[in-house]
Amino acid sequence: MENIQLPPFASLTPDAILDAVESAGFKASGSLLALNSYENRVYQLGMDEGPPLVAKFYRPERWSDEAILEEHAFSLQLAEREIPAVPPLTLQGRTLHSHGGFRFALFERRGGRVPELDRDDTLQWIGRFLGRIHALGKTERYRHRPALDWQTFGREPADFILAGDWLPPELALVYRGVVEQALAGAARCFERAGSAETLRLHGDCHVGNLLWTDAGPHFVDFDDSRTGPAVQDLWMLLSGDRAEQSRQLAEVLAGYEDFCEFDLRELNLLEALRTLRLIHYSAWLARRWHDPAFPAAFPWFGGARYWEEQILALREQIALMDEPPLWSS
Repeated sequence: MENIQLPPFASLTPDAILDAVESAGFKASGSLLALNSYENRVYQLGMDEGPPLVAKFYRPERWSDEAILEEHAFSLQLAEREIPAVPPLTLQGRTLHSHGGFRFALFERRGGRVPELDRDDTLQWIGRFLGRIHALGKTERYRHRPALDWQTFGREPADFILAGDWLPPELALVYRGVVEQALAGAARCFERAGSAETLRLHGDCHVGNLLWTDAGPHFVDFDDSRTGPAVQDLWMLLSGDRAEQSRQLAEVLAGYEDFCEFDLRELNLLEALRTLRLIHYSAWLARRWHDPAFPAAFPWFGGARYWEEQILALREQIALMDEPPLWSS
């Protein structure tokens, strides 16, 4: 009989979710709201008593228990120092729980809005907290979570795409040639950056993982936390043309360097990291395609138009990686 691979969250029914939360000592009211997450499954649950909680169910086989607990420990260290990260709740001495074959963690619900990144004071405020996050990130090393470099975020995902049947035949050779040029350019950028220090990062610091209130920002979802260069947590805050990005970066660093020194050699990595994210994103979609949530949410993936856009974007990045670093403009 053929061994059919079930979707990773096939048995995570509403009843299973409520049972898991109750196994951690909470009485759920039955109110259940799915939040925007594809890698894991995240839900807001109403409680019989007290405010709602957020339950995060980890994708099976992605992280080891040790890797998840390292992320938890980092966010707890941040919260202990009043740095606005949202750590998991510690219940019965544990932050990671298991029920019904799924590992999960519970969090306080934190609201907020998208930060106004066109404001200088907002960029400086975010920069100050990123500086504090990185100052703490330097004090210890991850042992179970991978590093972010051109190999892990570029070479490995590119090899996965090229080894599969993901591209239309008429574009496969073109993509292969362009991605090899892009990886060579990224490698040169890392060479120019030299031995820049690496540290524990948020890892995915875009506006969707930054919630803003009148008290300032707080950082959520450290699931992609890795060891890497500090600029990884800065470049996703930048947008617009070169002059606008230079201005934004100056404001972020004005706040950042109040708490943590920034090595300007890392600016050689900014466009390289953008390039690697493009390659890594395509491989991420391909690796998750057996999960029904992905074809439903990303129906355009794999078509000729998608790969044509990727080829164009990588060609643009190849040119940008050969330009002087952003700061010199």
